[in-house]
Amino acid sequence: MTTHLRPPPATAEPDIDAREPIGLLLRDLRSVPGGLTSREAARRLQAYGPNELPHKGGRQWPLALLRQLVHPLALLLWVAAGLAWFAGTTNLAIAIVGVIILNGLLAFFQEQQAERAVEALGKYLPERSAVLRDGLVAHLESAELVRGDIVLLAEGDRVPADARLIEGTVDVDASMLTGESAPVTRTADAADDADRALDSPVLVFSGTVCVAGSARAVVHATGRRTEIGRIASLSARIGREESPLERQVRRVAWLIAGVAVVVGVGFLPLGVAAGLSWSAAFVFAIGLLVANVPEGLLPTITLALAAGVRSMAKAGALVKRLSAVETLGSTTVICTDKTGTLTQNSMRVEELRGPDGAESAHPRETAAVLARCSTADVAGGSGDPTELALLRFADDHGQNVTTSAREAARKALYPFDPRLKRMSTVDLVDGGLVVAVKGAPEQVLPLCSTELGGAELTADRRARLSALVDSMAGRALRVLAVARRDAPAIPGSRAEAEDGLCLLGFVGLVDPPRPEVADAVADCHSAGITVHVVTGDNGLTAAEIARRVGIGADRVVDGAALARMPEPDLDSVLVGGDEVVFSRAAPEDKLRIADALRDCGEVVAMTGDGVNDAPALRRADIGVAMGVGGTDVAKEAATVVLTDDNFATIVAGVREGRRVFDNVRKFVLYIFAHAVPEVLPFLLFAISGGAIPLPLTVLQILAIDLGTETLPALALGREPAEPGLMARRPRSRREGVVTGRMLLRAWGIMGVLSAVLVLGAYFAVLYAAGWHPGADVSDSSPLHHAYLQATTASFAAIVFCQIGTAFAARTERVSLRAIGLGTNKLLLGGIAFELLFAAALIYLPWLQDVFGTAALPAWVYAVLVPMPVLVWGADELFRLLTRRS
Repeated sequence: MTTHLRPPPATAEPDIDAREPIGLLLRDLRSVPGGLTSREAARRLQAYGPNELPHKGGRQWPLALLRQLVHPLALLLWVAAGLAWFAGTTNLAIAIVGVIILNGLLAFFQEQQAERAVEALGKYLPERSAVLRDGLVAHLESAELVRGDIVLLAEGDRVPADARLIEGTVDVDASMLTGESAPVTRTADAADDADRALDSPVLVFSGTVCVAGSARAVVHATGRRTEIGRIASLSARIGREESPLERQVRRVAWLIAGVAVVVGVGFLPLGVAAGLSWSAAFVFAIGLLVANVPEGLLPTITLALAAGVRSMAKAGALVKRLSAVETLGSTTVICTDKTGTLTQNSMRVEELRGPDGAESAHPRETAAVLARCSTADVAGGSGDPTELALLRFADDHGQNVTTSAREAARKALYPFDPRLKRMSTVDLVDGGLVVAVKGAPEQVLPLCSTELGGAELTADRRARLSALVDSMAGRALRVLAVARRDAPAIPGSRAEAEDGLCLLGFVGLVDPPRPEVADAVADCHSAGITVHVVTGDNGLTAAEIARRVGIGADRVVDGAALARMPEPDLDSVLVGGDEVVFSRAAPEDKLRIADALRDCGEVVAMTGDGVNDAPALRRADIGVAMGVGGTDVAKEAATVVLTDDNFATIVAGVREGRRVFDNVRKFVLYIFAHAVPEVLPFLLFAISGGAIPLPLTVLQILAIDLGTETLPALALGREPAEPGLMARRPRSRREGVVTGRMLLRAWGIMGVLSAVLVLGAYFAVLYAAGWHPGADVSDSSPLHHAYLQATTASFAAIVFCQIGTAFAARTERVSLRAIGLGTNKLLLGGIAFELLFAAALIYLPWLQDVFGTAALPAWVYAVLVPMPVLVWGADELFRLLTRRS
């Protein structure tokens, strides 16, 4: 595609009805059947711009990156870095800044994927097109097309712009716009009585593909004014919203920041009032700030989500935004496409019925007609999918379906006519001429005088045959009638060839469901997830496919009815408890459905594979695109791409997302539980007016938050799923990461108990050395070494309490025995590292100097060892009591 053309100017093209009579349309477009002149085309290109899709203006990336560096959790980490720098631990401060920058860059690059969704639409425009200019055929770059150009379309061509046929007939694969799996026929002189432009039999649209036939068409819309351009504009206007987890983490971050600032600043006067000097009170305030800032929370969440991304990739789902893992886990409604998502996007013969309604006893006769009456090439895979399915059926019944054999026997061909809805051939078979006919039953039945076996078709028989056709159509089958007759000579006309036929039976075709979808839908239902079908296909077909895979399909709403439906009625349909099939859905319809569900408080996952799905994929909480059969546009617009196009992978993603969110809660609980034993010593110091020396130093708190705490927290992010994970209802959109129950466990049970144990160890060491309140523990005092041992005991006690907290945090409600003590090997390794890290801080001389620690007396470990069991046991008892209640 050219890049030297000017961008589209602001000049607006006048509105024109592309469906008006050809003569009037050419007049309004100021064009003629021979095409525009080169000079006029150049003028229009200058006035109205090239045939290109809209491109979003370049982002100011420094500002976009800066936004990622001032996220609330990032601000907390900046505070932690500043405090670490102030405390003199330069290396620690640099490490925290590195974490901030790494997370910011990761989020920034993830955000860029939204920009590529619109750009991918450009791949659906052909680079060059055959155009009539100055009365001659010219092959021009498609970007140079303008309104009024006459384009030539042939089999295999991609339509370069929205156009009205003025001559010829083509079969068009429009699935990327309409969602229908079967190609549609467009012919220049068809009667246009369609309800919407997409279904017009005389219009073709940019980006669709001609699979058969040839035609001439006049361009009536280019670039952003085409149907695909309108979709591009819809996609460009839809920004990415925060995921539920991002919103909740932001709230938690501001909550933590507020608490830290209020506690730190608010208790500063308390320390002075209690007798502390301003410098000591300032140290006290810094300690409270550090104790309330969970420096490891952001990297822990990021790494937990990254682990979820890796797990989902192994299951066949590529996640393009980390938070999408959790969003999928909180999904309450899945809006799925039909073609290629629930189905295999390949037609096959499902039923063959004889005129008596029973399974045909003479399939070979029908298969022979289908083998001859075709123009598709089953070996090369070219042709209409329905034709190919019929040829495969004929091949399965022993017929020669090669193109060479068919052409050698053919004496006449009457191709498929969209108005007559049938096709006929005259072939030489065993020395005699045979007419073979297939087509719509309502068109073929009136031409039949007898049925297989020789019985005459009476009025009563015709009524029963019509009822049979209706019955097959009611099962979502595409029904074709098959007939034949012997001919003494080559007929002189189509009408003569198709007269006095013998009805062989009816063929029912279906685009079959994927075999694994039914189990996946059942899993969705057990997880409390509602599944709606939103498709551009026929409502009866979609409803039957939905029922086959277990989707309720309690109600079918077509596009016209949806357009007339007021918002309150749509809301009641969507959240009324029924599963709904929305058929003939336009891109705006999918957007409207996604918006309505979100307004009703649902978390929406929208699946799709076509260009027409892109806006809705962007608008939904999570867009899920098909990686194999999906378009590049859908893949770019989506946040999750299924590499195997398997609906069941969505369910695996839901399970993984729920597990990830549960694990986020587990390590938030784990981190929060240590705030109380870290804060309470500073309050005791302040309230006592300094009579009780600080039981814990700022650097020791940092060593806990960024050292001993980190690996166990990360290990909790890899915790296996709890029993019954997929048997519970999805959580509410308003339900946060932090709940009252979590705070009760973290602060009220494990936090308070840990604080009591920590202070007990601290005072035990001090009193054993002869300390009393108000005694001097400064560097020059005899009690200074005992004071170092006492703060070290506080530090070690928090570490030992962390072990109990880690095991308690592994489950939300069930007992630890239900999941197994050693099922999380990473946690065991993290605890081992935690103990080694603590031992290094306590016993290595150079670390003793940095963190103010000292080797502990042996008897202290007798106090420390029971602490994990006590902390875990208290929470285990709480969970036992709440399970019983």
